[in-house]
Amino acid sequence: MHTFGNRRDIDGLRALAVIPVVLFHFGLGFSGGFVGVDVFFVISGYLITSIIFREISAGRFSFVDFWARRARRILPALSVVLLACLVVGWLLLTPKDLSQLGRAVRYQATFMSNILFMRQDGYFNPASDFKPLLHTWSLSVEEQYYVFFPMLMVLLTRFFKHWRMVLGGLLLLSFGLNIWIINRNPDAAFFLLPMRAWELLCGAMLAVVPATSTKLRPWVYEAVSCLGLLSVLYAMFALDKFTPFPGKAALLPVLGAAAMIWANGHRSTVVGRVLSHPALVGVGLISYSLYLWHWPVFVYANAISVDAMVWSESVLWIALSVMLAVLSWKFVELPFRDRRVLATRKSILVGGLAAIVVLGTTGQVIRSADGVPDRLSGLAKAYADSREWQAGQLQCLMDSDSREPMKVCRFGPESHDTPEQLVWGDSHAAHLLPAIKSDAELYNQPVWLISLSGCPPIPGKVSRKQCADFNKRVASLIQEKRIHDVVLAARWSLYLYGAEDGDMRNAIYKHESREVAEQRVSAQIRETVASIRQTGAQVWLVKEVPLQRQGTIARLSSLAMVGRSAADVGRPITDHLARQHFISELFASLSAADPNVHVLDPAPILCPDGICRAALKGVSQYKDEDHLSDHGGERMKPLLAPVFLGENTLRGG
Repeated sequence: MHTFGNRRDIDGLRALAVIPVVLFHFGLGFSGGFVGVDVFFVISGYLITSIIFREISAGRFSFVDFWARRARRILPALSVVLLACLVVGWLLLTPKDLSQLGRAVRYQATFMSNILFMRQDGYFNPASDFKPLLHTWSLSVEEQYYVFFPMLMVLLTRFFKHWRMVLGGLLLLSFGLNIWIINRNPDAAFFLLPMRAWELLCGAMLAVVPATSTKLRPWVYEAVSCLGLLSVLYAMFALDKFTPFPGKAALLPVLGAAAMIWANGHRSTVVGRVLSHPALVGVGLISYSLYLWHWPVFVYANAISVDAMVWSESVLWIALSVMLAVLSWKFVELPFRDRRVLATRKSILVGGLAAIVVLGTTGQVIRSADGVPDRLSGLAKAYADSREWQAGQLQCLMDSDSREPMKVCRFGPESHDTPEQLVWGDSHAAHLLPAIKSDAELYNQPVWLISLSGCPPIPGKVSRKQCADFNKRVASLIQEKRIHDVVLAARWSLYLYGAEDGDMRNAIYKHESREVAEQRVSAQIRETVASIRQTGAQVWLVKEVPLQRQGTIARLSSLAMVGRSAADVGRPITDHLARQHFISELFASLSAADPNVHVLDPAPILCPDGICRAALKGVSQYKDEDHLSDHGGERMKPLLAPVFLGENTLRGG
């Protein structure tokens, strides 16, 4: 492809890519700002291939020289950011989160962080907002591409006459793989090179298209460039985190970026001149450092916010990100790129390898030390400790991989092989264990706890076959033992509506409308209650505990480390009541229709003044965003007392 002068427009295109990414992450508009990464991929594919193809054509391509240049461009600033993340993480993160950060540093040091994050929460999951190195997934994709693509180019140009067609075929193969897998494994489609390679290859094809002497009319280049810009902007405003991505939707930013690069490579267009404005070029020059710094700044700022950041705070943190980017560009990027530091290719490769080894080893040491829990003391340590169950909940909770037909935890008098009370449900039954154990001993009554993670105590269709088999066994046990009281506890809203972040994996009727899902789950709960009542047992329906926002419990320790109070960390009870409205009405109707069906509501205990606080008097009530901690579970003793006393003093509805 013939290029037109100095490509300042590409620097401006980098600015167009990085600005929406930053604003999207800080919640300041651009619902599809994440597509800026796709624009970066096209730019990288174009520039890198231009260099490789030019040197191959001139007969002077060297793998060592190429990788030395890549190391000089990528590793210095990245190493500084990784080190800074570890230092700040040491000061702010809980052992669990610092351990995860150490693991991420180790993976990024070997250019594989995209594989790590693919195996964890999705990119758009709120849990990912507390991973300081999440954004390095795109660097890993590019780094993997830089390892394999030069070898591919050398082989293709040497052994294939029509090598451009082969390159185009690989582009189509990657795009087709992306389309095929997007609904089967969306995380793999998002994070892995084989499904992202087509974006880089779009840029690569621009670089190797033979130049022609035929010139198109000026308006053609203007139109193509303008359409490219509109395509990218449309994607940035019209797409959002619920769009299956990359998939077909990625064509908008990828083809849009390719169109602008192509058109302005032949002729300066209005769009190209706008992109070449000094302000945009300036942002483009620091775009790599800005991309590196902005996400850790967001994560750590979020960690020490009492609640989600307001826009004015976001603006200040973005300003800090820009300042760090300018400093990083001037004092880290430029000295290495201008060969003022580690001037020879041997020195940069050895230095880069040393940095990788040191950082990777440090990350692994932190990971092996479980995040160095001895760093913490006082409130910070107490909050961090609350994130681990110590009372035995996990020993009583069957997980989704368990091959046991049923696990029973017995409390109270040891000699009884028949319980008076049975608590049945998912992990929200298990987190009541401290109260169950304490009340069973206090009232000297035998009680059994039977729980399976992710399985609501209802018959018929559930999330997986293991749940249906488990529930049948528990129902048979209730019939056989003639139990006096059966307590049903679950995260009911999860099975109705999915998670608050839109993840529908646990929703039973994920492909049905909200109304249909409510009707069907209602029928299943009614059937469960009716079948238990036929055995003569009383039924106690435990409402769901109020949920905290994602990352809230980790934030408690971070706030304590910087000396900020966590007393106001929590959610209004109105959020909880709105989500629980249908379940509350259903439970109330069941209780009203049968005096032996009772409703227990933990919300008045957890939210006494209308705020569902994460911590109370310096102790976290929660283990994570939806499970009670040991302390929170202990606070449920008065909630469960009527079950043992046979009273209705805490009936709700």
